Amino acid sequence: MPYEPPPELNALSLAQVADLLAARKLPPVADWSPRITGDSEMTIRADGRWFHQGGEIQRHAMVRAFASLILREADGRHWLVTPVEKLSIEVEDAAFIAVDVRQDEGSLVFRLNTDDLVIAGREHPIRVEGDPETPAIYLGVRNGAEARLNRSTYGQLVEIALAGGELAVSSQGETFGLVPS
Repeated sequence: MPYEPPPELNALSLAQVADLLAARKLPPVADWSPRITGDSEMTIRADGRWFHQGGEIQRHAMVRAFASLILREADGRHWLVTPVEKLSIEVEDAAFIAVDVRQDEGSLVFRLNTDDLVIAGREHPIRVEGDPETPAIYLGVRNGAEARLNRSTYGQLVEIALAGGELAVSSQGETFGLVPS
């Protein structure tokens, strides 16, 4: 069955995004405790490209499938988890890239490079790293993994913040500053 990406983010209402999120059945990787561990020989580069044994994974559907199995532990290590195996994966920066954002009904909805949709809020916080000259903004995705906002998405988020009169944004009742401390 071929993968059909969701429609453009600007064409979706918040209710439609919520319906798409509810319909996506993700594996319960946080609940699995496989006994076999190893190395996946995979790398996610800082620009969001996936590699296996040095060769780039070209099929978007494969990247999307692998991305649904990512778990990031408190120590920052990333894993691909199945019921049978837990394989390390090298992640240069973040496991995902946020490639678009829109504000709707007091919520910020992000599209990731894997076509996942994430609504920022308590379960999916926005955090800022770096310094005021070169900030890096991240969005909590799932199972400890994060998405780094690409340059255009960062610009969109700043425009949303400035329209509100400060360098902070709100989503789902949570407020997130956009200036590194």
